Amino acid sequence: MKILGIIPARSGSKGIPGKNTKLLNGLPLIGYVARDAKESLLLDSVIVSTDSAEIGRIAEGLGLDFPFLRPDEISGDKSPSIDFVKHAILALAEQGKHYDAICLLQPTSPFKPKGFIDACIRRFVDGDFDSLVSVLEVPHEFNPHWVFEESADGLLKIATGEEQLIPRRQDLPKAYYRDGSVYLAKTDLILKESRLVGGKLGYVLSDESFYCNLDTMKDWYLAEEKVKSL
Repeated sequence: MKILGIIPARSGSKGIPGKNTKLLNGLPLIGYVARDAKESLLLDSVIVSTDSAEIGRIAEGLGLDFPFLRPDEISGDKSPSIDFVKHAILALAEQGKHYDAICLLQPTSPFKPKGFIDACIRRFVDGDFDSLVSVLEVPHEFNPHWVFEESADGLLKIATGEEQLIPRRQDLPKAYYRDGSVYLAKTDLILKESRLVGGKLGYVLSDESFYCNLDTMKDWYLAEEKVKSL
């Protein structure tokens, strides 16, 4: 299976100004996923998708391919990820480069155990999944079987639709949330259904000690402390 690695790095971050090229322990933020992607034995190529020529040059200096500039209309802070992923697939196809699947690696989740990307790819290929996400387990107090949502009449109902709460923590089924580290999806799913997550969906459990999701400056300060221990 031929797999394309895509690292998204648009300009104009509001929560953390200049986020993608901001130095974290002396390395531009995109350098962390660039390093992990370049160490992968199973990614056929790795590109940066950005609307900024400056970010593109920095990415090239980190060993990434910068084959095109992402159009402004799919580079806003409200633009869905599926748009730039489809753009990358189609733009490369025009250059005669075709891929069976993509691996999306977000700079906002910079830390991974060594070899984690390839572990996800092996699981994706061996399971013949349409898509795969890296996940962490939901703490029991936030398990969907113990979570409430508001009904139309302003009352609370169990989010799963059950009439009764599961009484014991030990009886709760495991639940997971996407940690943002790795997304894998077949090209057909992306182009035909405009989805990154769907179809026959697999998962790989991440190491919680590496978890980091950079959205605000508070997150950045926590990442500055975490990187020292990894």
